[in-house]
Amino acid sequence: MLKLAYSRTRSTRMPTPWSDASDRDLLMAIREGEERALDELIRRKTKALLQLAQGILGDNEEARDVVQVTFFKIWENRRKFDGKWSPNTWMYRITSNLAIDHLRSRNSRERIQEPVRLHLLHRADSEAHYDFSNLEQHEVGRIFQRLAAALPERQRVVFVLREIEGLETHEVSQILGIRESAVRSQLYNARQSLRQELLRRYPEYAATLPAALLEPKEDA
Repeated sequence: MLKLAYSRTRSTRMPTPWSDASDRDLLMAIREGEERALDELIRRKTKALLQLAQGILGDNEEARDVVQVTFFKIWENRRKFDGKWSPNTWMYRITSNLAIDHLRSRNSRERIQEPVRLHLLHRADSEAHYDFSNLEQHEVGRIFQRLAAALPERQRVVFVLREIEGLETHEVSQILGIRESAVRSQLYNARQSLRQELLRRYPEYAATLPAALLEPKEDA
């Protein structure tokens, strides 16, 4: 579990009054400056936010940095939270925006070393002679991350939120601040691009991938 600099270390034998509170109640308490409510939110939401950030960035350490900053942002902007909002939507929006900013910064740095990076990717592809029928889960994850890295940032975020996190189209729309029609369009394009890239780079594995993830059909 992540622990922020100002989070207080307490004995695990001490009962916390926030363990039974709803996410909304925690955020409303945080809004009033209650640090113990923030401690509970960190304990409760770190895993989900890490999964989201890791899905966008494809790097565990960078994801941890993003989630750490997410909780700082929640604290710094606590008085901006409106109790009428969905807690998850508000937190996912902060994490997604931070991950997108980090992705843009990383991509800007990588462009400086583009010839080297492309050479390494080319070698990795030429040497990838796997038995895809026996892939371990972490190998599947690495392949997905390599494929997803080719997506434009908005398509990548929409795909992660909709297909990996399992959010509804209207929830993704609220998190990213775009219309539902834009979410459907981005998801369609992401599925199509991923499928084409999979067929090009890993034809042996294409038949075993869940069709629902990559089939380029309109989102309901």
